[in-house]
Amino acid sequence: MSLDVRAQDLLADTVIVSDYAGQFHVGRHALCWVHAERLVHKLDTFTDHHRAAQQRIRSLIWWFYADLKAYRHDPTPARKAALRARFDRIFKRKTGFATLDRLLARLHANKPELLMVLDQPDIPLHTNGSENDIRCQVTKRKISGGTRSDTGRQCRDAFLGLAKTCAKLGLSF
Repeated sequence: MSLDVRAQDLLADTVIVSDYAGQFHVGRHALCWVHAERLVHKLDTFTDHHRAAQQRIRSLIWWFYADLKAYRHDPTPARKAALRARFDRIFKRKTGFATLDRLLARLHANKPELLMVLDQPDIPLHTNGSENDIRCQVTKRKISGGTRSDTGRQCRDAFLGLAKTCAKLGLSF
């Protein structure tokens, strides 16, 4: 078996959780709930009706998210079916706020990616862990203005990766 075939087999079993950025559309893909809710949070509201609808939906999403977290610890077929039905009730809802209604429909279209955790409870619901892992690289790049060569970038990334791995393992770098 060649390396490419083994890599493809590994990729087929791997679930990538992302914010829906195109570069992460490889293998099986799940969406980050924090990024999905952030879309609702960032909507511009202009009336009390819009603000109330936005807050109501945000509350429903965070309540649903808490129940997904609980499901991960005790998955049952009955809870799985109930969560799928509840997802539909939340994301097929009509609020009278057109922009929010379009966003809910767009999120509902991503149901398989948002509810992949029901089939694989071991996958994370958000990307916070991986985003924290790269934060030091992004900060360093912004402070230094980048590197002058590909070799410099590779060296910086390698050393920052080693430093982060050592920190996670409790080793001195």
